[in-house]
Amino acid sequence: MLDAAAQIMRERGIVKATTKEIARAAGCSEALLYKNFSGKHELFEAVLRERLPRTLERVEPGTGDVVTNIEHATSGLIGFYREGFPIAAALFGDRDMLSSWRDQSAARGGGPSAPQRGLEQYLRDEQSLGRLPSRVDPEATASLLTGAALHEAFQASFEGREIDDASALAHRWVAALPLAD
Repeated sequence: MLDAAAQIMRERGIVKATTKEIARAAGCSEALLYKNFSGKHELFEAVLRERLPRTLERVEPGTGDVVTNIEHATSGLIGFYREGFPIAAALFGDRDMLSSWRDQSAARGGGPSAPQRGLEQYLRDEQSLGRLPSRVDPEATASLLTGAALHEAFQASFEGREIDDASALAHRWVAALPLAD
């Protein structure tokens, strides 16, 4: 069901996707879909959680190389936003759905700022361990990287292109920041 929902929402956006269309693509009845999900909002949330690339797979602070971890997280953000942007952008065309999504996201501590908050917390944790210089501003760094990832996803979506090498792009962005001593 989630694969079908992700595909339909990616093609048509969440507002134009219907539960009937998603059920048909999933090869199940609409009633079965409603046994598992209360509606499109819940389906949308599940697609974001389970079918899009991970934004920041939890890296344990103090493990691995900090810069490599940040590059990996940034590459994940690029993939997440590239896959999620076409789905989520349609929310802004339906005020009621946007309001509902905003309320549900706030109740769960999620929403568009969650990836940035996760990266920021990782950076703060690494600073507290002495693995990231104190001159690095975790909030600004997380904001710059998530903003760049979202912008690249927007551009790629608008231009109808894939992002060829998210890892290389993330490497370039992270290398431009003063993260090492």
